[in-house]
Amino acid sequence: MLEMMGLLLLFMIIAAIVAIETRDILAAIISVTAVGFGVIIAFFYMRAPDVAIVPIVVEVLVLVILIRATLRVGLKTFVGNRDFFGMMVTMAMLFVIFLAAIRAFNDLPTFGEPVITRMMDAPSRLYIANGLKETGAANIVTAVLLDYRAYDTLGEATVLFTSIIGAIAVIRRKARKKPSEPEVGEWEE
Repeated sequence: MLEMMGLLLLFMIIAAIVAIETRDILAAIISVTAVGFGVIIAFFYMRAPDVAIVPIVVEVLVLVILIRATLRVGLKTFVGNRDFFGMMVTMAMLFVIFLAAIRAFNDLPTFGEPVITRMMDAPSRLYIANGLKETGAANIVTAVLLDYRAYDTLGEATVLFTSIIGAIAVIRRKARKKPSEPEVGEWEE
């Protein structure tokens, strides 16, 4: 697993360098997204799919917002000399992400097999054994979310709320309308 994490880290570093160095804005957006999805795959390798949920939502929203903003500015279609290197690196990164995701999903335990059966010192054993007396919550899910992992839950909710507010701010047309422009419907061009 350590060598796979090293390869994943190398992949994310290369994707970040491509995002910084490429002149094609769409390739830069895809490279930045590749770095984000590399982090998501790393969370899956670390057996933390619950932590990977927030970056998945954020990465998808950021990708949609950046591509929409890029297309709104207007991309030029190159007929002759394309940035072939940037396109090939982008395709290679997408292929590597695909292979790493397949490997990460294959390494996950079978669906329905709880961690508590494989690890004797799993935190879930502590939560089940001591949840009611330590927290006073009759519902163990509530005890875990609001007592044992309250900062994690607060962080996830904050990231989701912030990303939704950011998406609304970018998508809203009235916020970007100049006073001299005529009124246009919300989604009309």
